[in-house]
Amino acid sequence: MRLWSIDFSYLDRKGLLGVWREALLAKAVLSFKTKGYRSHPQLERFKNHPSPLKSINTYLYHVFQQAQKRNYNFDISKIDLSQVDTSIKLKVTKGQLKYEFQHLLAKLRQRDHQKYLELLNVETVQPNQLFYVVDGDIESFERPNNR
Repeated sequence: MRLWSIDFSYLDRKGLLGVWREALLAKAVLSFKTKGYRSHPQLERFKNHPSPLKSINTYLYHVFQQAQKRNYNFDISKIDLSQVDTSIKLKVTKGQLKYEFQHLLAKLRQRDHQKYLELLNVETVQPNQLFYVVDGDIESFERPNNR
């Protein structure tokens, strides 16, 4: 499961479709509607928020907005709009953003060379709208063998 902290505009088509699916799975987990993935490390920051369902629905809403910008047809009914609060902000470390961006570049180098070249000149990696940036290394939820 990869719930990106980086701005969704960096993602290619496969990346945006993937994060939509993964965030829907995360919502199901946080709603106790699935038995799998309950202790997945990527869910920690959502579980630690005072309102996990609001945080994941807001995340999904931001994914949906990026999809609309690209004229993709994502189903907004999958989001509980009563649980969307765009004032919610979760923290993400600079190290995490850098790690995710490098992870994305490695994926894009293989599957979308044009997008890869487009992103090579990015100097400051921006977070998606749910996050604000603080100093720090890679987040604790990243598995050490993925570092």
